[in-house]
Amino acid sequence: MITFNYELDFSLQQEDQYEVWISSILASEDFLIGEINYIFCTDEYLHEINVKYLDHDTLTDIISFDYTENQVVSGDIFISIDRVKENAAEFEVAFDQELLRVMAHGILHYCGYKDKSEKDEALMRQKEEEKMKMFHVEQ
Repeated sequence: MITFNYELDFSLQQEDQYEVWISSILASEDFLIGEINYIFCTDEYLHEINVKYLDHDTLTDIISFDYTENQVVSGDIFISIDRVKENAAEFEVAFDQELLRVMAHGILHYCGYKDKSEKDEALMRQKEEEKMKMFHVEQ
C-alpha cells in the first residue's frame, strides 16, 4: 500500500497515477510493495527530523527510513517541497520533474541503490532518469 501524507499546503494531483508509477518502479526492479508512506513537508519540518534522528544540522530534499524485508519494500519517505522547488530552479528543470526525481530516489534507495561514491551516484542518476520516463499522467 502506498499512502501520501501532507504536512503543508500541497498535494499531488492524480495520486492514483503516482501509485501506478511507484508500483511499476518496484516491479521493474523485482521488488514487491509493502507499506510505503510519502510525507510531503516543509524545510523546517524535515530539518527537525534530520537533526533529531540523523544528527545532521542541514537542509535536505529527502530523508527515507527503510523498513524493507527481503523483496518487500516498506518505508517512510519525507520530502521537503521547499527544497524540491529550490532545486528545480537551481537545476533549471520543472518542479514536477524534480519531484519525480526525488520520489524515485527514495524508492531506489529501498531497492539497494546507493549514492555515497561517485560511481554509485552516477548509477543512481541513471536509474532516476530511467524511472522518471516510466511516469505517465492521463490528461
